[in-house]
Amino acid sequence: MVAIGGPTATGKTALSVALAKEFDGEIISADSMQIYKGLDVGTAKVTPEEMQGIPHHLIDILTPDELFSVAEFTARADAAIRDITARGKLPLIVGGTGLYISSLLNGVSFAPQKEDLAFRAALQARIDNGEGQAVYEELCRLDPDYARTLHPNNTHRVIRALELYHLTGHTMSEQRAASLPAQKPYRALCICLTCADRAELYRRIDLRVDRMVEAGILPEAEYVWHNRDRFRTAAQAIGYKEFFPYFEGTGTLEQCTDKLKQASRNYAKRQLTWFRRQADAVWLEIERPDTPQRAGELVRQFLAGED
Repeated sequence: MVAIGGPTATGKTALSVALAKEFDGEIISADSMQIYKGLDVGTAKVTPEEMQGIPHHLIDILTPDELFSVAEFTARADAAIRDITARGKLPLIVGGTGLYISSLLNGVSFAPQKEDLAFRAALQARIDNGEGQAVYEELCRLDPDYARTLHPNNTHRVIRALELYHLTGHTMSEQRAASLPAQKPYRALCICLTCADRAELYRRIDLRVDRMVEAGILPEAEYVWHNRDRFRTAAQAIGYKEFFPYFEGTGTLEQCTDKLKQASRNYAKRQLTWFRRQADAVWLEIERPDTPQRAGELVRQFLAGED
């Protein structure tokens, strides 16, 4: 299979569709927010026009009030990979959620999760009372490597990591290292897109946010705001929470839009950190006009069994 990752706004969708058309492939989304029905603009969900007739999997599979884990992603993605391969087509794993892609490619196994609902509820109560940063800093002290991959507002994963340590005495980083198999489960080519000039990446992100506002992100964000107690994941997601002050009357639309641009730039930095850990990834710079051709040649060589 072929995986295509990299930070937001680097053209992963367009490249993956072009490669799927050239190599008779189907696309499996590795985006933790595009799984939700009705959240389209704020998640930069691929449109039917952008799909160009290429089948896409793991998009619009849940309602916004449902939770989804990396363990569920790897299980569903594996089933899709087997189905696509059995039909003689090429699976392409495409998205910006580095945790999803790295866990899938590296074959991370997930043991049944222990739970301490009282401990979890106590942490959530602290967060609801304005101690979110303090809870996140506890994780930074216990497991700095994993904490660096999370936004402080990703409270679901922050709580889960602290709960794991509370129950087992092991950090999330330690658990993941212990869960790696001796041999990776797939023969995979991993292509990551990036910008040679960080300023160009930020320009593309800012432009994407402006287009989201034009495309109608506000009604989506207001829908999430009204349902923020039920839509836990979406209410914490970049693209929606930045507009909450606008609906509460404490911030202007311009201020909220600027906040989303900054949050998106910070997220892109974290995405780059994740994908750089994928040691066998081949990096392509999107400023180069020959990048689509180079990607196609990489896939041809990979499918031919060449190094």
